Amino acid sequence: MTGKAKPKKHTAKEIASKVDAATTNRGGGKAGLADRSGHEKGGHAKLECPLCKVTAPDLKSMQIHHEARHPKIPFEESKLTDLHASSTGDTSKPRPGVRGSFKK
Repeated sequence: MTGKAKPKKHTAKEIASKVDAATTNRGGGKAGLADRSGHEKGGHAKLECPLCKVTAPDLKSMQIHHEARHPKIPFEESKLTDLHASSTGDTSKPRPGVRGSFKK
């Protein structure tokens, strides 16, 4: 606890956490939209449902989606669209969840 005349200072842990939050791509907002969409190589969405065009990052998530949204239709892995195989992405763009900032 600080006294009246002593201003409270920022700790090294607090400053480090602020720097980490500012420089790490969490995949949110307008900048993270391309990462989440899966249209570019390295996006979060890998598979696309052939019935409703919803995307999922892996096969297990797609099975969960299919059981919840299309319970009367049997799940067929062969009918899924692989978005990463169908597009050739730009390797110069940053990958999702990569640490770093352009503002340094």
